[in-house]
Amino acid sequence: MKLTKILPSSLAAGFCIGLGGAVFLLQTEKLVGAVLFCIGLCTICEMQFHLFTGRVCYALEQPLWRWLQFPVIWIGNWLGAGLAANLLFLTRMGPAARKAAQALVMAKNGDTFLSLFVLGFFCNIFVFIAVEGYKTFPHVLGKYLAIFVGITVFIMSGYGTQCGGHVLLFHGGPDGPGNPGAAPGDHRRQCVRRDHRLGGPAGRAPGGPVKGGTGLASGGLFCYTRSIFC
Repeated sequence: MKLTKILPSSLAAGFCIGLGGAVFLLQTEKLVGAVLFCIGLCTICEMQFHLFTGRVCYALEQPLWRWLQFPVIWIGNWLGAGLAANLLFLTRMGPAARKAAQALVMAKNGDTFLSLFVLGFFCNIFVFIAVEGYKTFPHVLGKYLAIFVGITVFIMSGYGTQCGGHVLLFHGGPDGPGNPGAAPGDHRRQCVRRDHRLGGPAGRAPGGPVKGGTGLASGGLFCYTRSIFC
């Protein structure tokens, strides 16, 4: 697929994750939010949109020149999820979503690089379980159980949200652009903290198993791009 077609698909995938993240933030019961968050990945799998955390799992099955799509996918996911976040914060539900996002962002900003890397690694293992199960399980019920169980378990385990999900959180964080009280430039300083430098995305790149190996991709490039586009 041409990069010009991948970018709109990536934008759509990021927006879907943003929709799921918005529902998650607005739930007082974590389990309910984790289950409803799955609507994003269900839509992505059905429509075959390009989600970074799903596509990078299969990096070793592709020629190196096709790895050029991963930065494009990542940027598209970032922009799509950011759009969903900022639209949400314009509504009457914005204050409640922002308050929930701030609590999660504070915890992530206080974490260590190693912790974020390992959590990102485990995060994408569960994403791979969900995506691969949807692709290969023969029965319809099994396909959707793979998504709902895989995604719900990693959220309930505390491994965090996907790359797109982090966009929603950080846009609503205490220094994020979704916070009207943030000073100009505060969101950029927040975005280059630990999770946005290397920890989360770099862990996700090798975290997706590929048949017979491990999904290896250039995590540093994605993280560098993440800090630029924050």
